[in-house]
Amino acid sequence: MMDIIKVIILSIVEGVTEFVPVSSTGHLILANEFVALEPASFANNFNVIIQLGAIMAVVVLYFEKLNPFDKKKGKTERQMTFNVWKKVIVGVLPAMVLGLLFDDIIDEYLFNVTVVALALFIWGLVIVLIEKREKPAKFNTVYDITYRTAFTIGLVQCLAMVPGTSRSAATIIGGMLVGASRVAAAEFSFFLAIPTMFGATFLRLYKNGLVFTSWEWFLLAFGSVLSFIVSLIVIRVFLDYIKKHDFKIFGYYRMILSVVFMAYFLFIK
Repeated sequence: MMDIIKVIILSIVEGVTEFVPVSSTGHLILANEFVALEPASFANNFNVIIQLGAIMAVVVLYFEKLNPFDKKKGKTERQMTFNVWKKVIVGVLPAMVLGLLFDDIIDEYLFNVTVVALALFIWGLVIVLIEKREKPAKFNTVYDITYRTAFTIGLVQCLAMVPGTSRSAATIIGGMLVGASRVAAAEFSFFLAIPTMFGATFLRLYKNGLVFTSWEWFLLAFGSVLSFIVSLIVIRVFLDYIKKHDFKIFGYYRMILSVVFMAYFLFIK
C-alpha cells in the first residue's frame, strides 16, 4: 500500500511539472527525499519511465494537429503539418548529438544539489527578466516558426541537460527570445518533447536495463497512466493560462524553490 501512495505522489509531481517551466528534475529530487521507492535502482528507472506517460499526453492532445495523414486535412494543411515535423527534427538534432556524447559526464559531474539549485534560481531570474521586456512576437503560431528558429531553439534546449534547468523552460524561453509568441513557443516545446524525451528515456533504459518484478511492472504501468492523466490536465490549463498571463509567476516560483532546495539539503538533511 505504501508503494502505491509513493507512486501516486511521484506521478502527480511528474505530470504537473514536466511541461511547465519549473524543472521536473528538481521537484522529483525533492519528492524522492520523502517518498522514494525501493530499491534505489528501481526508483531511478521509475522516474525515467513515467515520463513516457507525460509524452503520450502531448501525442493525444495534439494528435490531429500533428497527424500529416489525416484525410480531413487539405493538401496545404497536410504539408504544413509535415513542415512542423521537419522543424521538430531539426530542433532535436543538437540535443540528440550532445546527449549521446555527454550524458555520462553530465550525470557524473552536474547531477548534484548545488547545480540543481543554481539552475533553478538562474533560469527563474532569466524568465522574469525576459518577461519584463517589451518585444512583439514575429511567430504567432507554431506553423510560422522557421527552420533556423527551430534549430536555435534546439540549441537552447541543450542547456536543459544541466539538471534543474527544465527542458520546458529552456525551449519556451529560447523560442520567445527568437521571436515566438508564448503560445507558439509552448506548443513547439511540447512537440519537441516527443522525440527528445523518447530518446532520453530509451537511452536511460538501455543503460539501466529492464529487469523488473511483476509488482514493479505494475507500479511502472500505474505511474505512467497517472502521469499521462495529470499531464493532459496540466497542459490544457497551462495553455489557457499563458494566453492571458505571462511567465513571471514561474520565474518567482523557481527562485523560491531554489532557496528551499538549498536550505533543505544544506541545513536540514
